[in-house]
Amino acid sequence: MTQHDGARRYATHADAAPEFHTWTGKARGWLLNRLPPEKLLPEDQPSYVASWIYVFGMGALVSLVFVIVSGLLLSLNGPSWYHLSSLGHFVNSTHLWSVELLFITMVVHLWGKFWMAAWRGGRALTWITGVFSFLVSIVAAFTGYLLQTNFDSQWIAFEGKDALNASGIGAWFNVADLGQIFMWHIVLLPLAVGAIVVLHVVLVRVHGVVPPLDAAETDAQLQSPHPGSEKS
Repeated sequence: MTQHDGARRYATHADAAPEFHTWTGKARGWLLNRLPPEKLLPEDQPSYVASWIYVFGMGALVSLVFVIVSGLLLSLNGPSWYHLSSLGHFVNSTHLWSVELLFITMVVHLWGKFWMAAWRGGRALTWITGVFSFLVSIVAAFTGYLLQTNFDSQWIAFEGKDALNASGIGAWFNVADLGQIFMWHIVLLPLAVGAIVVLHVVLVRVHGVVPPLDAAETDAQLQSPHPGSEKS
């Protein structure tokens, strides 16, 4: 039995007996109704997804994976390792260039979807989560810059601390406290970015990728009656 057959059998059973008596059954029914397997892991995609503009979102996801893996290695070995070891230098450079690639792909993806009006068709929350993931990533990159533990990072930390203190968040986001910045960079902010990105991808699966504007206009013209086809 294939996965599609299992989903159909479950849907048929749900139509026959839609009531669930446990929270796990209700949760399973809710998930399968909104995110069936053929949506979560689709086998086919529309032809317009072959356009390059749709590649940058996946490029951002791949870059994020490299950022997380290289950052995990850096956090396990510490600053002395990535300052003094040749392998540490390599992993540190990999982490840096993964972040650079992440922001390049995110910016292109963000602007591309802006000009494509990606919030169409009930995709407003998908667009909002994408924007928030970009904003939180900026803060994560800033804390990573402070963790270089060199003169450049020390300079920008003490240049920025007065502005943060003046805004009232210096007590919770103290850029001069290296231990606190470690906590923000390797725990709190990665969890926030990861959670938002997962939600973003799930929403893309639920609503599908946004079609180009001209494709949407063509679909609307095909669905609307021709001017001369009305019956008197």
